[in-house]
Amino acid sequence: MGKVIRVDSWEEFKQLIKRYRIKEIVYRIEMGVPAKNLTGLRLILPTPDAQYVFVDTAAGNMLRKTGIKLRVDEFSNMYISDEDVINFIKSNIGDKEIKLYSYFTM
Repeated sequence: MGKVIRVDSWEEFKQLIKRYRIKEIVYRIEMGVPAKNLTGLRLILPTPDAQYVFVDTAAGNMLRKTGIKLRVDEFSNMYISDEDVINFIKSNIGDKEIKLYSYFTM
């Protein structure tokens, strides 16, 4: 208990969700570089054995590993919306009932 394990690929993370029959995932949209762009995504999968963490960052107009497209606001800031994250995970997992919780830290 208390271990944090980094997962490098979306496919591996998806397999962990299925293996542990996870019904809840925590995600955080993070600031990227330059800091004005909200261009990072962290997914956290809590299991009885450990917390598995998957991190994705922007490359151009999308996230590198998941391919989630970035949005652009009226000030040309790029960002990811909560709705995009939720829709991506639910459609890729094939489980419309899975619960996703966003958290934010400063």
